[in-house]
Amino acid sequence: QVQLVESGGGLVQAGGSLRLSCAASGHTFSPSAMGWFRQAPEKQREFVAAFRWVDASTYYADSVKGRFTISRDNAKNTVYLQMNSLTPEDTAVYYCATTESRWKATIQVMDVMGYDSWGQGTQVTVSS
Repeated sequence: QVQLVESGGGLVQAGGSLRLSCAASGHTFSPSAMGWFRQAPEKQREFVAAFRWVDASTYYADSVKGRFTISRDNAKNTVYLQMNSLTPEDTAVYYCATTESRWKATIQVMDVMGYDSWGQGTQVTVSS
């Protein structure tokens, strides 16, 4: 079982930046994809960004394209989400997730159902 631990959340003013980290531990970590999702109060969890290992492809929600960047550090089993030009609409709990399924990483890389292991989440609050 993979354990994922997110960090880096906090309170930031609109226009500011944050970098989230997701560290994986547990059995031999062999991800096919890792993603970031977020959930605002009374809203469904939504896709933010993903990284697919097999071809190093990245995926972004339209709402964050050009502002957020997902990256990885294989040596540290860590994925990052650099968030720039933050707005109050980015306020949410951000979750990291992973799947070892190459099929899911191909077909469901932007879908909540495409991931098997989830972190506990980190709060991001953007003030206006």
